[in-house]
Amino acid sequence: MGLENETRGLFLDLYELTMANSYFLRDMNDEATFAYFVRAPVPNRRFLIFAGLDPFLDALAQFRFSNSDLAYLESLKLFDKAFLDYLADFEFTGDIWAMEEGEVCFPGEPLVIVSAPRIQAQLIETIVLNILNYETLVASKAARILIAAGEEAIVVDFSPRRDHGMEAAVHAARASYLTGFHGTSNTLAGKLYGIPVVGTMAHSYVLSFPDELSAFRAFAEDHPNPVLLIDTYDVAEGARNAAIVARELRGKGRKLPAVRLDSGDLAALSQEVRRILDEEGCPEVEIFVSGDLDEQRILEFKRRGGVARGYGVGTRLGVSWDLPALGGVYKLVEDEKGPRMKRSPGKLTIPGKCQVWREGFTDTVALDEEFGKGRPLLRRVVRRGERVLPRLDLAQRREEVRERVYSLPPELSDLTPCRDPRYPVRLSATLEAMLKGAK
Repeated sequence: MGLENETRGLFLDLYELTMANSYFLRDMNDEATFAYFVRAPVPNRRFLIFAGLDPFLDALAQFRFSNSDLAYLESLKLFDKAFLDYLADFEFTGDIWAMEEGEVCFPGEPLVIVSAPRIQAQLIETIVLNILNYETLVASKAARILIAAGEEAIVVDFSPRRDHGMEAAVHAARASYLTGFHGTSNTLAGKLYGIPVVGTMAHSYVLSFPDELSAFRAFAEDHPNPVLLIDTYDVAEGARNAAIVARELRGKGRKLPAVRLDSGDLAALSQEVRRILDEEGCPEVEIFVSGDLDEQRILEFKRRGGVARGYGVGTRLGVSWDLPALGGVYKLVEDEKGPRMKRSPGKLTIPGKCQVWREGFTDTVALDEEFGKGRPLLRRVVRRGERVLPRLDLAQRREEVRERVYSLPPELSDLTPCRDPRYPVRLSATLEAMLKGAK
């Protein structure tokens, strides 16, 4: 069953409801502050790109409990009737501060702060983590792929067929476009977010015709901007057939934009295809490559002299192949008793409502009442339950984020594998003293 017509109230973990039921019965609904952050270190990630805020705020606006939701919860026989009555009128009335989508950020610092009545803040934990963890994961992977491909390359999301569900595929398209990708093959994401949609052809199309040249001619006749897939049979012959079509189109005042390689030794084959196209008088026809690509494979392709104008990146983007999950957490940091801190070994949390101050690419986490150097990264996006953040202009923000990705200093843009990256994040003297006192 799809989620498109459902309220979001039941999109939570059961323990959030059982805790909230207990809070309600014990009149523990004072204001509480939770922080969303990513635990450090994150292997092979010297930086992250924060993403997913707009979708999260949209989901928060739908966070209600329908009659059928309440009937289901009642059937579990776990909850007090008065608590279910409370849920019937549930709406979020708190405040939220967050970094701007597309901001370069680091593990170990708060990315979102939620202050609300304790029950409200607790119940939204899962939608915070589900949406922000995944979009930030994909956006961060996309940034690495863009760095590897280079600023002049065209990079497109080809991931929906291998992503973990339909909603994940839409989020992947959005997050990668926000970061600087040029488009997506996902037409639903194109409709929802105005992302340019890109498509070529499949091997099945070529196999559906008597021969490859017939398939190429038909597709070129029926498509205004044909890109021909040339590896169904023999790649060299495919390149020559593409050159025939390119010359025929030229005679009609049209152009063959590119050919695509999707299998085999992409670096070696791309060199051969470039040579053939040039010899056949078609230097204007570009080469587009795809097939289990990510930043490391693109770097290897280029190291071996591969020739490509663009890259279609699918599976390894959508599932973030080398890092399939992001360790983002949502923790209580303050309530009416003051700052709160988890003290578990290896999972110490920063206490208190905080702000992040940035100077260059060095961040300082400080208590909200402290004044830091540089610019504050957390801004209020929801006030007393009402969204105050304008809806993101995705195309405009993409240009800004893309420029920022390509302007990262070498110590951050380094794609060399690293199990334990060090991040330019420090704590204010006050927070340092609080943590030392807790150990």
